[in-house]
Order: sequence, then C-alpha cells, then structure tokens
Amino acid sequence: MRAMILAAGLGKRMQPLTADLPKPLLKVGDKTLIEHQIERLVAGGVTGIVINHFYLGGMIEELLGNGAQYGTSISYSKEPIRLETAGGIIKALPKLKDDCFVVVNADIWTDFNFASLEPVDGIDRLAHLVLVENADHNPHGDFYIDDNGRVHEDHSARDQRLTFSGISVMHKNLFRDYPIQPRSTVPLLQEAMLVDQVSGAVYEGLWMDIGTPERLKEINALYDTSIRANPEASE
Repeated sequence: MRAMILAAGLGKRMQPLTADLPKPLLKVGDKTLIEHQIERLVAGGVTGIVINHFYLGGMIEELLGNGAQYGTSISYSKEPIRLETAGGIIKALPKLKDDCFVVVNADIWTDFNFASLEPVDGIDRLAHLVLVENADHNPHGDFYIDDNGRVHEDHSARDQRLTFSGISVMHKNLFRDYPIQPRSTVPLLQEAMLVDQVSGAVYEGLWMDIGTPERLKEINALYDTSIRANPEASE
C-alpha cells in the first residue's frame, strides 16, 4: 500500500515555532517530525508516499525531494486553499493510485509498526482506525470498539471511548462521489460507522500528538534519553 501524510495544517498551536516553518519540519533530535514519520512508513513496507501541503509547503518539498534519500518515492499534493482532511485526500486520490492506502498525520510521534496494517476491501470495511489510550488533552476520547472489532462513536459509551491516533487505512470508496472541496473525514467516518463499515484496533505502544511547544519539548527529552541509552538507534 501507498501512504498519505497529512501535512497541510497551519500549526497555530505551535506558534511562535511555526511563524516561518511548517509544523512537520520541527525537529525531534536531528531530524524533522516528517522525516521520522517517513522512515517508519518505509520500514513498514509502504510502496510510495503522497504528502499534501498548504502552509509553507515549498519548504517541505525542498527538504524531502523525490524521496530517494529515504528509500521511497514521494509525490506532493499542493493545496491552493486548505481542503481539510477529506478534501485533501480526495484531491490526492489520483496520486495515491491504490484502492486503499495508509493515512497518517504528520504531527504525531509513535513507534507503531506500519507493517501490521492490512488493506480494507471497500465493501465490508471502508476504513480501519488505530486507537490509543486517552491523553490529558482528550480525556473523553473519540470512538470505541465493540466486541466485533467495529468502531462507533456512541456518546453513551464515554468510559469505553479511546482516542483516534491519526493512523488509519482508508479505501477510496469512503470518498466516492465527493468533489474536491474543504471537508473533514469525520462525518464520512461517522456515516460509515452507522453501518458497521469501520474497524479498529488499539495500540498500546508509544504515541504522542505533537500539537504544542510543550509536547515537542517533551518528546525531544524522551528521544534524547532513548538515544543515550541506545546510541545505535541514531545511526
């Protein structure tokens, strides 16, 4: 499968760090967030990567190029206006080529094994979401997984709800007949959930939403500690 990295955000919560830099280019250790993401996707066997961008996106293209230095092929979907998540994916579908593909947010940090993701068929399942335990900034979670491994939003199940990690597999049929215009994936997923077409799994490993300067500082400290403990990991 190919993968799409969603990198078109404005990074407002990261100000002033993003005053003249797109959030995916903020660094953890000696590499940018998006480079760490690309390396994990390549290690997980993705066959190519599409990156959408809007704010200062030329800087992303300049750093990453065609992806050869990372052992993959990277193409770009430049957005003239912010298309949000679904709109960005719909615009990028011709570049994604495959019927289904991995979708991942550019601003998360995780040791998730992308090789564990499997395709969805576009009929029984339109999407597969990876969920994580709720963080302090999202204490009530987003969705819950029923006994059949299907994802729902039921607000009455608040104590069972988990947080969407920003990692998923999506099928092009989820976006069928929608035009290229600003649109979130959330209503599309909610509609599919109503007819049991979204599956999910819980990931219990390292995951963090790098949404604020404080969290960036936290993950850098964690990364530095990890590298000191295991120097070979940085080579």
